[in-house]
Amino acid sequence: MIVLSDFQPAWWLPGPHIQTVWGSRFRPPSRIEILWERLELPDGDFVDLAWSGKEKGPIVIVIHGLEGSYRSRYASGILKAIAQRGWRGVLLHLRGCSGEPNRLTRSYHSGDTGDFQTLLSSLRQREPATPLAAVGYSLGGNILLKWLGETGSQANLRAAVGISVPFDLARAAWQLEQGLSQAYQWSLVKALQRSVRYKLNHPDCPFDLRTLKGVRTFKEFDDLVTAPLNGFADADDYWRRSSCRPFLRKIQIPTLLLHSIDDPFLPQDAIPSASDLSPSVQLELSTGGGHVGFIGGPWPWRPQYWLEERIPEFLSLYLETETPGKIALASG
Repeated sequence: MIVLSDFQPAWWLPGPHIQTVWGSRFRPPSRIEILWERLELPDGDFVDLAWSGKEKGPIVIVIHGLEGSYRSRYASGILKAIAQRGWRGVLLHLRGCSGEPNRLTRSYHSGDTGDFQTLLSSLRQREPATPLAAVGYSLGGNILLKWLGETGSQANLRAAVGISVPFDLARAAWQLEQGLSQAYQWSLVKALQRSVRYKLNHPDCPFDLRTLKGVRTFKEFDDLVTAPLNGFADADDYWRRSSCRPFLRKIQIPTLLLHSIDDPFLPQDAIPSASDLSPSVQLELSTGGGHVGFIGGPWPWRPQYWLEERIPEFLSLYLETETPGKIALASG
């Protein structure tokens, strides 16, 4: 089901780029007390978890976007909103994103669902009766939705939310080479280059680090780094096998997708159609909001971070009832 969102962008933050940049750069970070945990992985690596909220209650797993962390404005914001509902939030830092490089040469990528599965299995083993839900932003949303499609009826979650997801990675890479969107690509590729140099600055690096200097696009980075380190033939093979769009029709738990038509990270023709979605998925489209922006409010000194209202509103339908049913078909 596809519905029109009731989100209205703030008049003082017009257009997709101002919405996107304000949300990621100028929004004050939310203050939230964090408890750290290290989760050991089956292959000998690790991921770090950032917990918020009380010691008991439903758990909402949050997966950040490319090069994100608990310090990302959207991440600290949703962790605070989760805690305010009386739930527990746990941010899964993808490999190497918590501030300490992961142990193995490989890192994270858009289609790697294994670490999320390990975390979920660990939580289920500890607390088999605790209600669980998950929220994924951008790249983290792609991971979450792909996993939901892979697991189908075996997905042991009450509900899920994906925000500003790059449903088709090849089309997203194309979009980020167009116009002003190139600025996001340049910034993110630079961040990836810094991470790779910090992590692989040793004689055993599988490629010549000096070649990173000439990398300007995601295509070049994924051909040089992501694909060979993770068993893909090239960037095109990686994007094809990792994009979540083909998995959407296989999802069988209540799932909400929040997306803006003007998202500068994805062309409109890559937004899923009704035929791409399973009956368990609801896509709420807004006419504005940018990429992980969605900032409303009548005055600059009183911004409304709409995502932190809409996401808990949806999840409450499934976390605060003993017998959660099918997706509630109501727009936000």
